Amino acid sequence: MNDASNADAAVAWLRQVSPYFRRHRGKTFVVYLDGVVIAESGLSNVIRDLVLLASVGIRLVVVFGARPQIDARLLELQIETQVVGELRASNREAMDAVRDVAGSLRLTIEALFSSAGSSVGGGATPARVAGGNLVIARPAGVIAGVDLMFTGVVRSIDRPAIESRLGNGEIVLLPPVGFSPTGELYNLRAADLAAAVAVELKAAKLLLVCTADGICGEDGVLRRQLTLKEAREMRELQVRGSENSELLELSARACQLGVERVHIVNHAVDGVLLRELFTRDGVGTLVSSAPFDQLRGAKVDDVAGILALIAPLEESGVLVRRSREKLESEIDSFLVMVRDNTVVACGALLEVSGADSAEVACIAVHPDYRGSQFGDLLLDELEQRAQDRGQKQVFVLTTQAAQWFSERGYTAAGPDSLPQERRALYNAERNSSVLIKTLS
Repeated sequence: MNDASNADAAVAWLRQVSPYFRRHRGKTFVVYLDGVVIAESGLSNVIRDLVLLASVGIRLVVVFGARPQIDARLLELQIETQVVGELRASNREAMDAVRDVAGSLRLTIEALFSSAGSSVGGGATPARVAGGNLVIARPAGVIAGVDLMFTGVVRSIDRPAIESRLGNGEIVLLPPVGFSPTGELYNLRAADLAAAVAVELKAAKLLLVCTADGICGEDGVLRRQLTLKEAREMRELQVRGSENSELLELSARACQLGVERVHIVNHAVDGVLLRELFTRDGVGTLVSSAPFDQLRGAKVDDVAGILALIAPLEESGVLVRRSREKLESEIDSFLVMVRDNTVVACGALLEVSGADSAEVACIAVHPDYRGSQFGDLLLDELEQRAQDRGQKQVFVLTTQAAQWFSERGYTAAGPDSLPQERRALYNAERNSSVLIKTLS
């Protein structure tokens, strides 16, 4: 690829991601790094991407796990512990090991942040990383008859202190430990800590960076998006204690408590955080407490998005050209499907004066989503609106989509079957097929 091509690709990429930069700037993201991720060679790439996120104004709190490293240290020291459910009973010997491992990993991660920060934007200033006694914990107590001793659960998060550090442009780094008011140190489950921090800070996103590509359905296909309801339903089908079960449980709990979006991504994918956050569909699984795709009536603010969507189809002759002025005058007749504030599909229902039928027009779906259900959803809603308004039939004029409409119950007809007002506007040169559907 020559220099001109590289420059064109860079310009195209910047245009694509710039809306996401604006949308994410100033937002708080909590990032959970699984302990397995910490042990992998790709950690430096993840840290580099985190520094880049911070450099564009995203406020970051990073929580890291350490279970594999703690397991290895306990084995090395021949310290036996009991695991109850998802928690390990931690005696004082075990806590000494936890403290040493967590402290060592923290220094390793801080060093990676320092080296990664010097490469962002060509500057030499390392990313500033902050920490401290920001998490107050209490004993988990006795579970199933076992005293978990120095294994704890989150009692409170020092939100003002974290907000102050974030406001200073620092990345807050939290190990999987918490302190009691009397100075005791408690071993915490890192994933639970990350969720608790995200909820307390009212974070815009909780990013779970782990070894899973995301959540797969029973058919083995990766689910790109799950609503809170779907996440709960899928959780019930998982083997308790499995990675999927724990990820779904954590995601559902965070969403239920106010975190709007939880992203589950695989650290092994190069640039995984950038791909997940700065592309429309991402690369992992997104669990959301809010609907992903919004089907609604179009507004004047949507005109630019609709024009961008239909322009290629007008150029190829699939759709009749519409000027901005005409589109603005017809905007109340349009429906749009919106994903991440981008119009990805549109369609219109045009009423005909004095007729008991209406025209379905200008159905267009973004190329990235052809093969999805967006076209069907739009058509169903347009037909329902026609029926609600007392229309007996809907009709469509098309040059290239006759088969698609036929598969959805439309019957071929001739121009003479059109309402008189619409028949007078029929363009014989386009020779559009006319298809009609009777509404039940």
